[in-house]
Amino acid sequence: MLAPGFADPVHDAQGTFRAVMDALARPGRVRALVAALAPPAPLTPELAAVALTLTDADTPVWLDPVLAAAPEVAEFLRFHTGAPLTGDPAAAAFALVREPARCPPLSRFAPGTPAYPDTATTLVLALDAVAEGEGLHLSGPGIRGTARIAPAPLPDGFAAQLAENRAAFPLGVDLILTAPGRVAGLPRSTTVTEA
Repeated sequence: MLAPGFADPVHDAQGTFRAVMDALARPGRVRALVAALAPPAPLTPELAAVALTLTDADTPVWLDPVLAAAPEVAEFLRFHTGAPLTGDPAAAAFALVREPARCPPLSRFAPGTPAYPDTATTLVLALDAVAEGEGLHLSGPGIRGTARIAPAPLPDGFAAQLAENRAAFPLGVDLILTAPGRVAGLPRSTTVTEA
């Protein structure tokens, strides 16, 4: 049986959209993300909420191997969003990553083009935890001075990948970090260094 989507599609999507956009506008600030969903495992409620809010028939979605191995996840996303699924990270508008520690290198995803930097991939990671005030040092637009954020788990060398991503600005991927009940953003404009 297909898992239901948002109980109140308009208001639930608006709430998720506001939380995600605020998180991307203020990197390092963790926002509440109310995701009253019960999607098929291993899709998390937060990944599902972001997908239901931001994807549609014009936004190809890449699923990491653990999500791609669950046909119920693909069925849920296709039914509720109409988004086509792609096996090529570089062809994805959005990438849903259930196992962030095993995420492919950021360079495998679309960085956009000089004429259309907005065609870059947005990665949505399902983390175990994300906390303010420790971990990675952030600076750049939307941050007064510096901020610190501790997302976990992350792949080895993640800060170096983010530095390479920032060096290509205005090209590069954006990241939406989700954890149970929480969301944070790391747009490509953010400078990230290890603590």
